[in-house]
Amino acid sequence: MNRFIKSFESLTTMELYKLLRIRNEVFIVEQNCPYQDLDEKDFKAMHLWYEDANGNVVAYCRLLPKGISYNEPSIGRVLTAINNRKDGYGRTMMQYAISYISHEWRTSSIRISAQSYLKVFYESLGFVQMGEEYMEDDIPHIEMLLVG
Repeated sequence: MNRFIKSFESLTTMELYKLLRIRNEVFIVEQNCPYQDLDEKDFKAMHLWYEDANGNVVAYCRLLPKGISYNEPSIGRVLTAINNRKDGYGRTMMQYAISYISHEWRTSSIRISAQSYLKVFYESLGFVQMGEEYMEDDIPHIEMLLVG
């Protein structure tokens, strides 16, 4: 597996295409959820992804500095390609994302908006549910916080 982490400005056209394509495949087509994926937060994000030996994106997320979505840094658009869901890439990627934020942005507090069915996964990484479940784009979500 090859890991990449880049600012928006550092992405090549092909990398940007691959990242937007996998986000579209998972969040819009697979989840049957028409929503505005391109929200201008990408310009301020660090984009983290893993590719297989053939250059296919197998996992992706974006890291947002504090003040963009929340008072704390956040991790969003977390996905694993449908054919790689049981391969552990999501956990590996999230662990790296948490470590990156801790070391590069000098904080261990991270807030996320998680799809509710993934609560146990995020709890296993140290996140704690904050507040009640809510609907976002017709999908149940919960706000979660990691405090180191």
